[in-house]
Amino acid sequence: MSSINTNVAAMTALQTLTRTNKELTEAQTRISTGLRVADASDNAAYWSIATTMRSDNAALSTVRDALGLGAATVDVAYTGLNSAIKVVDEIKSKLVAARQPGVDRAKIQSEIKELQAQLQGTADAATFQGQNWLSVDSSAPGYNATQSIVSSFTRAGGVITIGIIAIDITATELYDANDQSGIIDRDRTVNATTFKVSTLDISALTDSAADIQTLEDYITGVDEAITDLTDAATTLGAAKSRISLQQDFVKSLMDAIDRGIGQLVDADMNEESTRLQALQVKQQLGIQALSIANSSSQSILRLFQ
Repeated sequence: MSSINTNVAAMTALQTLTRTNKELTEAQTRISTGLRVADASDNAAYWSIATTMRSDNAALSTVRDALGLGAATVDVAYTGLNSAIKVVDEIKSKLVAARQPGVDRAKIQSEIKELQAQLQGTADAATFQGQNWLSVDSSAPGYNATQSIVSSFTRAGGVITIGIIAIDITATELYDANDQSGIIDRDRTVNATTFKVSTLDISALTDSAADIQTLEDYITGVDEAITDLTDAATTLGAAKSRISLQQDFVKSLMDAIDRGIGQLVDADMNEESTRLQALQVKQQLGIQALSIANSSSQSILRLFQ
């Protein structure tokens, strides 16, 4: 039956064309954004997971920055310790030279005094971002014997955990203005001789047996200080290596999370481009079908001519 009030063919063609236009718009959006899940309306579950993973990745980026700052701080302290070891080696060499009877120990002491000043200057200069792990004041309000470096961010069962790398700086400090407990300014006792590497003085020593023994005690004590400095440098070197490994891991983890997000929400551009071409052809056919359906009603007019 032909009707001028209801054109079933045109209605069907219009519905098909509308659906095709909607799919075409969706395909164009996916191609322009590169995402098949751009918001929650596309796929609520995938969008929620991807949003959480992006947030965690942003946190990991901050962790990576924190590791970079921590690595720089450790490197500054490590460099200062290496320099201190060389200076204390020089002090030890001067003391060995002073052991020779008949030498002018006052002149050797003037050299040692300069080396002691160099040690203090090295420790004071080993500062990064306001932190100094070699020259400290344990009575200061903000002092903390354990320095921490943020190293990880994890989420398990909705619970967030922040991981740290802890470093005990009591093992690395050269000077402590509060109680003189650093490697350089602490009291060292060898036999009956008590002294500090930072203040030892040989200018008054003579060639007497007692003074020679005191000088040998100084040499032994300074050698112990070199051992302590070496242990401290080893501690910082191990921390430096761990931080480097953690930086590599965090970078790899961020890349893995990015790949996981991509698997959930990224559009397959090959598939979408093929789909777009098919929909464009389908749209053209739909327009033609609607045009044919609309023209069928014109034939009714011929019945009245």
